[in-house]
Amino acid sequence: MKATLLKPLLPLRDIVIFPSMVIPLFVGREKSIKALQEVMKSDKSIVLVTQKNSEVDDPTARDLFQFGCLSKVLQLLKLPDGTVKVLVEGEKRVKILKHVDNEKDFLNCEAEIVNDQNISKDLDQFANGLIKKFERLQVLSKKDFNESMRNLKVIKDPSQIANNISSNLNIPIFDKQALLETTDLKKRLEKIHSIIEKETSVISVEKKIRG
Repeated sequence: MKATLLKPLLPLRDIVIFPSMVIPLFVGREKSIKALQEVMKSDKSIVLVTQKNSEVDDPTARDLFQFGCLSKVLQLLKLPDGTVKVLVEGEKRVKILKHVDNEKDFLNCEAEIVNDQNISKDLDQFANGLIKKFERLQVLSKKDFNESMRNLKVIKDPSQIANNISSNLNIPIFDKQALLETTDLKKRLEKIHSIIEKETSVISVEKKIRG
């Protein structure tokens, strides 16, 4: 029997958070701010889940994906306009089992931690090869190397490599969410490989046409 967690939930628009990712978020919705205020009183951990449609202002269970990321609030800053800037770090992939109503005007959920499946030493080499392919793609697409890209060079764990590349891929939200939901590590790395190959060939063809 897996242990379940009862945690406040923060819906996200247009971004998918992966484990080991550190990212700033700007939060303006009242329910979300209340959820953050609640977690700051305790262990600062919150479940971040992406909305299926970013246009929805007051999302309910059916507007949210079932997989999210248990995350830690590292910093919280109240801005003069009433919104909040938070720095969060993704920690664990979670599956939301149910949404829980409470009296406190913010979303709560019952979730379980989902660990990677199909981990083997064989994946180390494959994951390291992906770093090189992804760096080539970044150079081809003239992308600046951000902090997490620089960190990629020192990461050895295939799961962290997969999470880091996934968060930096320039793909639609639905595709990022699909990567988050792929718990089989080998399959996730294979999916990332095919996305990188596709993007690389598209850019190469465009360059030839322009060139």
